[in-house]
Amino acid sequence: MSNAPDEDLTVIRVDQYFPHPPAKVWRALTEPELLVQWQMQGAEAFRLEVGHRYTMTSVPRPNSNFSGTVDVEVLAFEPQRMLSLRWTDSDPANSADWTVTWKVEQEGRGTRLFLVHEGFDPDDPAQLMARTIMDGGWRTHVMRALGHTMERI
Repeated sequence: MSNAPDEDLTVIRVDQYFPHPPAKVWRALTEPELLVQWQMQGAEAFRLEVGHRYTMTSVPRPNSNFSGTVDVEVLAFEPQRMLSLRWTDSDPANSADWTVTWKVEQEGRGTRLFLVHEGFDPDDPAQLMARTIMDGGWRTHVMRALGHTMERI
């Protein structure tokens, strides 16, 4: 990962094309039985409802002050177009308080999916480590798992 002077260390941006129609991508982003196939454990508790809260769990990462448990709140959505979530670490001692926003745009016969994960503190070494780990995870593991989920629909 380069740390170019103009790079915004407070945000991760991912732009991924999928050869699937927007409706299928939206389903993978919002249907609990599909979410659980590519997101953390607990994603099956998701509901497409502003204010809905649920908890997901993953592997703790002490080097980034991640407890392994994320509290999620649905902040906003536009059907078939945008979903915005707040992610906070369940451990109040950890400073993670992020917004994860998905945008879905038709591109030809497929879909361009944009992810913006923002709220990293560039002055906190643990937050920078979390950003580095999550940047790689979003781009590789998550997008690949999301693509495989859509292939099975």
